Amino acid sequence: MRMTFRWYGEGNDKISLAQIRQIPGVDGIVWSLHDMPAGELWSEERITKEVATIRQAGFHADVVESVNVHEDIKLGLPTRDVYIDNYKETLRRLAKAGVKVVCYNFMPVFDWTRTELYHPLKDGSNALFFEQSRIQNIDPMELIKTLSQNVDVTMPGWEPERLAKLEHTFVQYQGFTSEQLWSNLQYFLEQVIPVCEQYDIKLGIHPDDPAFAIFGLPRIITNLTNIKRLLSLVDSPYNGLSICTGSLGSINNDIPAIIDQCFSRIHFMHVRNVKRFANGDFIETSHRACDGSVDTVKVIKTLHKHGYTGYLRPDHGRHLWGEEEWARPGYGLYDRALGIMYILGVWDSLES
Repeated sequence: MRMTFRWYGEGNDKISLAQIRQIPGVDGIVWSLHDMPAGELWSEERITKEVATIRQAGFHADVVESVNVHEDIKLGLPTRDVYIDNYKETLRRLAKAGVKVVCYNFMPVFDWTRTELYHPLKDGSNALFFEQSRIQNIDPMELIKTLSQNVDVTMPGWEPERLAKLEHTFVQYQGFTSEQLWSNLQYFLEQVIPVCEQYDIKLGIHPDDPAFAIFGLPRIITNLTNIKRLLSLVDSPYNGLSICTGSLGSINNDIPAIIDQCFSRIHFMHVRNVKRFANGDFIETSHRACDGSVDTVKVIKTLHKHGYTGYLRPDHGRHLWGEEEWARPGYGLYDRALGIMYILGVWDSLES
């Protein structure tokens, strides 16, 4: 297992590479060019500069999260081929720079959805929160406006250029079905996986977050059955998975069973915990198994059983010790560092 940490780049992340360097066991940075709109071609110069910055700080830059998929590809519009060509060339350039894995998702409109960014927990910390009844009774534009207030950092999947077109995008998805989304995902993979095979760069799809339909938008990467379908669309080891225990844990998935049955296609792991409630709400918790609904210990044991040598990072953490005043929602320093030590502690106990 190779422990990594997600970082948003110089001038875009208040956590420094020097601080990350002090977390034991972290040898890689998960990065992206976060200011690049979906569908745009990434320049070799920008890629080279970012990789050099990361390597000079003592890390590898093997994993990119994410190269965002343009909405026209998901919708299957005639313009999709232009954006797919850009995607393929970006993959070539990333491979040339030494990138091994690209995480992406195929969620319509929203990469992730919560109703509150800093919901208080009993211990005095706060965390991302999803309230089912609120989602069912709120206009998505109102939700965006509410969550964007007093947040002075970009949030992945909620970029300004994407949000500016939100109303039009929702119109485009009216009547859009899951089967259409599946068809468009297959078309995309049939185009890009041959490039991945040629340049030895793996794709890992991120599960939908949450793993159920919201605002009438289809969600398809949600459970074992659908994950197996995804892997069969293009049966190549380069068509793989970025398993996120929190996204899959938003419903009652057997995540160790998913790992067991799909292990050979797992290229990247996000480990986090969520606490589910009977009414459909859920909230991020610490990484400890006993604090949430995801058996994180069993997840790590299952990875160890199979001899996992791929990349892993702690995912969304709580905001601790007042860091909500400056941290990107879900991506503070302290709870992710604690999560790393918990994950490595379980792993080390299994190794010994």
